Amino acid sequence: MPKIVVDEKVRHGKPVLEGTRITVDEVLDMLEAGMTYDEIKKEYGLTKDKILAVIKYVFSLVRG
Repeated sequence: MPKIVVDEKVRHGKPVLEGTRITVDEVLDMLEAGMTYDEIKKEYGLTKDKILAVIKYVFSLVRG
């Protein structure tokens, strides 16, 4: 499963998908806007596994 990383030198310390500069909140915004997995993959090069990693990361934060 792809990882979410936090590095103060990348995007001001916001959580990003490992190996990218795409933040968790950007992926959530894409999903909230109604983009499908295929649209996100085509436009941003993210795999379904990376998108699911974002969702799992957010769930882990909510669950504590």
